Amino acid sequence: MSPRDELFSDLLPGIRIGIDMDGVLADFNTGWMTRYNADFGTNLAASMVQQWDGLYTLTHFASMAEFWAWAQGDGRSTFRDAPPLPGAIEAVKRIGARHRVCIVSSKFDWAIPDSLAWLADHDVPAREVHFLWDKTLAGCDIYLDDAPHQLEELTAGLPEAVVCRMVHPWNHAMDGVIDVHSWEEFERVVERVAAEREVSRASG
Repeated sequence: MSPRDELFSDLLPGIRIGIDMDGVLADFNTGWMTRYNADFGTNLAASMVQQWDGLYTLTHFASMAEFWAWAQGDGRSTFRDAPPLPGAIEAVKRIGARHRVCIVSSKFDWAIPDSLAWLADHDVPAREVHFLWDKTLAGCDIYLDDAPHQLEELTAGLPEAVVCRMVHPWNHAMDGVIDVHSWEEFERVVERVAAEREVSRASG
């Protein structure tokens, strides 16, 4: 392969890293709470979120359906304005320089344009973007997610993949899932797995 062919090759030397957005790259809770506080004069903080899929209980909404109807906004959803989680953008850029970053996120149709805009706003070096309810279809070597049901489905559906949990109060430890508390921890997992798979390929 010539230097030019290598520069433009889709066959990156590393592995496929499947990265979720909300709760992993983006601080969705701070984003929606900032808007909610401005709209309704409250003082919600992200630390108040302690369970999965129960956000409406912190608000005056009667259900998640009502919450999502509000979050959709009028031309700009709460997905667009979420700040990045600490260290996320810097780490994903370092990972993207060595491996194939695949964004793998579950989104309502109305949230997709703002989610794509968010990735562009923050210069996320994604070679692939997948909006999937079944994340196993992305076929990644490593996944990083925070949703309990997604972590369960990934470990069950892709036993050969390495599945990592971004630790938050709304998820819990699971058999077969690696806990990471920061992006720095996740980078170390990526490099360890990449080195192990390179040795396996070389000896196979």
